[in-house]
Parts: sequence; structure tokens; C-alpha cells
Amino acid sequence: MPGESRRYALLGLGVVAISCAAVLVRLADAPPLAIAAGRLTIASGILLPWALLRHRAEFLSLVATHTGLIALAGLFLAVHFALWVASLSYTTVASSVVLVTANPVFVALASYLAFGERLRRATFLGIGLCIVGAVLIGYGGWRVGPEALKGDVLALLAAMAMAVYLLVGRRLRQTVGLVPYATAVFSVAAVVLVSAAAGSGTTMVGYEANTYVMILLLALVPQLIGHMSLNWALRFLPATMVTVAVLGEPVGATLMAIPVLAETPIPGEIAGGILILSGIAVAFGRGGLKRSDTAPSV
Repeated sequence: MPGESRRYALLGLGVVAISCAAVLVRLADAPPLAIAAGRLTIASGILLPWALLRHRAEFLSLVATHTGLIALAGLFLAVHFALWVASLSYTTVASSVVLVTANPVFVALASYLAFGERLRRATFLGIGLCIVGAVLIGYGGWRVGPEALKGDVLALLAAMAMAVYLLVGRRLRQTVGLVPYATAVFSVAAVVLVSAAAGSGTTMVGYEANTYVMILLLALVPQLIGHMSLNWALRFLPATMVTVAVLGEPVGATLMAIPVLAETPIPGEIAGGILILSGIAVAFGRGGLKRSDTAPSV
């Protein structure tokens, strides 16, 4: 087992890596579907040889025995990325990333309503704080203009799609290794996004070199380094700790957006963001969950 300092270092690395995603999306001058499809295609293309060479039996068994669940998880992961990348075309980095980070709240609600998992009062209190925070951000977007509000709604829908992906993944990841699972789901998501791009007339070629560099970095840094590090940390650290640590993503993304994109959050975004992040911390902190497995995988 790795030392404690190494575990925390990998968790920190994962949070920093995923924090880069929103800024990289903004720097890529391409339609949202092209960016999302490129990100998942590169990531799955890197993982597939690894899965076939090092985890061939487990990977093929997973695809053969859980085809429906893999397809469902991949579909909702694709929907998540398509909606979230699109949201960044309309609203600020701060609003988009804070709202999409609220996906654990939807996981908790779905677990309570659909699966009967018991939640403590702290969880309901946290959910209430998140709702108030989301309303504040939405109100701020409405005051700025309909485009900003549209982006906020897309980010919130992306969080819901991620919640479904996490619920499906939590069931599969109990018996399946990280690399086979990530490879299968990323590959399905890539196929869905490339098909959606083709069907909508979105081309994957003809952009400037800088855009392809940003898409490559999206695949390598937030997708592979970020998500793989966080899932690796889940093996050695409590899921609640990882879930709360991910709350650093909106903070990191917002701080990066200030010098790189010259985008400073407005007071309403700051207030709403604090409420949402506080709500998630309360809901998933110590004592917020009735069962230890309610906290979702990243």
C-alpha cells in the first residue's frame, strides 16, 4: 500500500488536473461537440491498447456480460460532456464548473428516491444549501442575459447526466477494475459523441493547431491524469474525502480563469458558489451519510 503522503499527493494531483478542463475548453476554438468528441476519442484510444494488453480477459468479460450497463454509462457520460462543454460557450467558468460539480447532490437524491438509501439530516441540509446556491447563480445569469442563464441550465443538466453515469458506474466498479471499466465507458462515449458530431454536421477537422493542442491536453490532463488519479485515490482513501476534495475543482478553475481568460466572477456567482460547495461539504462530510457507500465514485 502506498504511503499516506503519496495518497494525498495523487488526490491533489487529480484535483489540479481536472481544474484545468474549463480553461482548456475555452482556449479550444471549435464547436462543443468537436471538443467533447476529440477529448473522449483520444482518451479511449490511449486506454484501449493498455486494456487489451494488460487486462484483456477482464475487459472482454466486462463488455460481454455488462453490455447494457456499459452502453448506458457511456451514453450519459457523452451527454454530460456535450452539455458541459456547450455551457462554457454561454456562461462563465465559475458558474459552469460550480453547477456541474453539484452532481453528488443528484446522486444522493437518486439513491434516496430510487434505491431507498437512508440519508441523515446533514445531507438534506446540504442539498438545501445547494439549491439556494444554484438559484443565486441562475438569478445572476438571468440578470446578465438569457445566454448566461442558458449556460447555467446546460451545466446543471450536465451534472444530472453525470449523476446517472456515477450511479451506473458505482454498481459496475464494485467488481470491475478501473482500466477495463474506464476504457469501455470512454470508448462508448467517444462513439456516441463522434456520431452526434457527424449527425449534426460538426466537422472534426480544419481547425487551427492550437485547438488540437487544447483537445489533446483535455484528454491527457483532466481526463486521464485527473480522473484516473481520483479513482486511484478511491482505492486507498474514504470516498467522502475524495468527494469533498473534488470541491477544489471550481476554486482552481475560477482562479485559472482570472489570469488566462481575464474572467472574474461576479458577487452572485461567488455567493452561489460558496453555498453550493458548502452544501456538498455538509452533505458528504463526516456524519452526512447514513451508509458509507452512498458517496459516489468520481
